[in-house]
Amino acid sequence: MKWFLACLALFAFTVSAADVSGNWKGTAETQNGTIERTFLFKVDGNKLTGETNSERMGKSVIENGKVDGDNISFTITVKFQDNEMKLNYSGKVTGNDLKLHVEGAGGMTIEYVAKRVS
Repeated sequence: MKWFLACLALFAFTVSAADVSGNWKGTAETQNGTIERTFLFKVDGNKLTGETNSERMGKSVIENGKVDGDNISFTITVKFQDNEMKLNYSGKVTGNDLKLHVEGAGGMTIEYVAKRVS
């Protein structure tokens, strides 16, 4: 009976985790215009890895990524005007939609809306 309950609990946890694996394309509106960023997410249990790319800031590796139910979080390092900056992402997955909140140095925030592309 204990084995059955343990398997049932594991199944419930697996079902409740967001399916974020794959390619996503996000856009954010800023005072300087629209920013586009692509995300390639890989999930292993509750660990989130992958990379992201934007025309303005180039490619970055996803670090410290986590999946907790429908919520994800991760950090990337970008180079902006020869300075490195950490950006902290947090978001919520709803089917093929992803809303991401980004925080950077000096209180900078950006809101992305992303769609799964594959």
